[in-house]
Amino acid sequence: MEKIKTIIVEDESAAREVLKTYVQKYCPQIELIGEARNCKEAITVLHELQPQLVFLDVEMPFGNAFDVLEGCKDLYFETIFVTAFSEYSLRALNQSAAYYLLKPVSIEELIVAVNKVQGHIYNHEMLNRNRVLVENFREQQPEKQQVILPTLEGFEVVRMEQIMRLQGNGNFTDIYFRNKTKKMVCRLLKYFDEILPYPFMRVHKSHIINVHTVKAYHKSSGGYVVLEDETEIEISPSYKDDFLRLFKR
Repeated sequence: MEKIKTIIVEDESAAREVLKTYVQKYCPQIELIGEARNCKEAITVLHELQPQLVFLDVEMPFGNAFDVLEGCKDLYFETIFVTAFSEYSLRALNQSAAYYLLKPVSIEELIVAVNKVQGHIYNHEMLNRNRVLVENFREQQPEKQQVILPTLEGFEVVRMEQIMRLQGNGNFTDIYFRNKTKKMVCRLLKYFDEILPYPFMRVHKSHIINVHTVKAYHKSSGGYVVLEDETEIEISPSYKDDFLRLFKR
């Protein structure tokens, strides 16, 4: 089987050498064909060598991973992001269903990420996570950003403003859209609680709502909201203060 042509983009020489060593030792399906130390160098090298896979450091001097993707939007390649913990970067990566490794890189997580990307490459899956990331980075209004939803049939890219509410369903989440359709997604509700920005708000252990779709709030029966499709959602006592505070602003 043909090896996956790969480039490492990492500004720290020690981190770059460690990743190279791990990849060469534990990922035999990969062929390292180049490396880069900063954004400008990365854009040049990616256009020259046109890899299938890029290990891309999120934060670098004089730019970041999103600048590299913007400069290479005419290319198609899979990306495994490498990042120190950052709430902002992890939320962005999770919204686009991207693969990422936290520093210091775990060998086990490296192997899992490479195997998943390998499956996409060999099966010619053409979901362009990089494009979604770049478009979200440009868009200043969170509700107009996109999120990639892993469904039972594959993946679906939707704008967050199209989502009205999310409801936990065991190991899955049911997502209800403003056009009255529904999708079952292969993620726990907790996952969406962590990655979805305002105007999404957890109001119950089983419910997240888009507050822009709220028509009314009723104090009776412990408190509940009515959404634009007339659905009634209970507000749990533990979430009520935050919810009411939001609408008093």
